[in-house]
Amino acid sequence: MIPSPETIAFLMAAALVAGCIDAMAGGGGLIALPALMAAGIPPVAAVATNKLQSSLGTFGACVAYARAGHMDLKTYRWPIFAAFAGSVGGAWLVQRVDPSILAGLMPALLIALAAYFTFSPKVGEMNRHQRVGMLFLSLLIGIIGFYDGFFGPGAGAFYTTIFIALGGLGLVRATAQTKAANFASNLAGLLTMIVGGHVIWIVGLAMAVGSITGGQIGSRLAMRFGSRLIRPLLIILSLALTAKMLLDPKNPIHSLLFG
Repeated sequence: MIPSPETIAFLMAAALVAGCIDAMAGGGGLIALPALMAAGIPPVAAVATNKLQSSLGTFGACVAYARAGHMDLKTYRWPIFAAFAGSVGGAWLVQRVDPSILAGLMPALLIALAAYFTFSPKVGEMNRHQRVGMLFLSLLIGIIGFYDGFFGPGAGAFYTTIFIALGGLGLVRATAQTKAANFASNLAGLLTMIVGGHVIWIVGLAMAVGSITGGQIGSRLAMRFGSRLIRPLLIILSLALTAKMLLDPKNPIHSLLFG
């Protein structure tokens, strides 16, 4: 399907905002994926097309963080590989089962994430001691990679939390490493979806223009303002995504709460 020029313009604007937010704190899928579905694109095709625009936008943010010296690809290469591998499995599975199965588990995790950033007084710019080994850290990142390939929204916030709480990174460095892991999982999910034939190329490439622009803006804002900007954004995005999931009639949790 080829949307109208007005619809493509709307999706490009949504991708710009999503790319900016995603570069700062993750969670851009909270904007981009609903926008695609609101444009009448079927769920699996929406996930696939979102991976295309997000991959290009996240790559742009990676370049910005790397140039500023905040990214350490050598030290964290195994978590990045794990994110890629996990996403391949998730993207393969989403083409065969209903993603609402996993969506029903997300609200509790997102509330816990928001609580962590709200009540933890030590989250700042300085790196701290890494609490787990690289193997376990990679395993956890791989699990989030699986979620990113399978469903997606909020994955960046989960990556960031793991790099901070267990990897011992400060907020800006954790956000930079998150972009690397996010790019790996987006790329893996995209390649898997391309094989399945689900990507709508004209839409994804148009949105990528907005996503790349937003990613450059967001990464520079994050590096300039640091935890003063990233921490509240993570809290707000986690709660917003939780509310969206709870109010979605298609989410299993909605049925349990409201009948």
